Amino acid sequence: MLRRLVLALSSLSMLVAGLSGGACAQGLFGSPPPKASPDDNAPDAAPPATTPTPQTAPAEPAPAAPVLPGSPTAVVKPFYEHLGLELAPAQRKNFVDPAKTVLDKSDALRASGQGECLDPNMALDNADYDKLAIDRSLRTIEAVNGDGAKVVVAFVVEGDQHRLEWKLKKVGGAWKVSDLLSVTGEWALSQYQCE
Repeated sequence: MLRRLVLALSSLSMLVAGLSGGACAQGLFGSPPPKASPDDNAPDAAPPATTPTPQTAPAEPAPAAPVLPGSPTAVVKPFYEHLGLELAPAQRKNFVDPAKTVLDKSDALRASGQGECLDPNMALDNADYDKLAIDRSLRTIEAVNGDGAKVVVAFVVEGDQHRLEWKLKKVGGAWKVSDLLSVTGEWALSQYQCE
């Protein structure tokens, strides 16, 4: 019970951190509605009231909540610290089907000399990257529901927002990645054939 409470509070803290992250949070939760311009007002509408606004510095983003050891976010985090790690055969222990089967077939195709099936930077939505820029904009939020979990990762590359969803299952008491989906690029690891 205490662990669930800690996970819930951690998720809430990450949500707050993501919401206060401004443009980066938009990657997690979608873009805000466009602001109305004066041209959008009806011709007979009164001009907007002008009230002085206090001069304050922009708010600093809230510090990210600590990643709990063994949490779904802790499983996903290394794939952003060491780009391309998801394709390393030594990482198969962190995956279950359907993702594991696709990765195993990709390994077999590569070993046969017939080429590559998967992009080497899937965790980055197959985008060109500047690791420093991604590290600055990277935001995550985790949702756990019983033995299933999702970790949504959002970041900005050259002004383009990217959002990925890591699906995880609890197997033998440990979280394992079952699929990786790009919300932005509309692809899923489980859909690759690699044959």
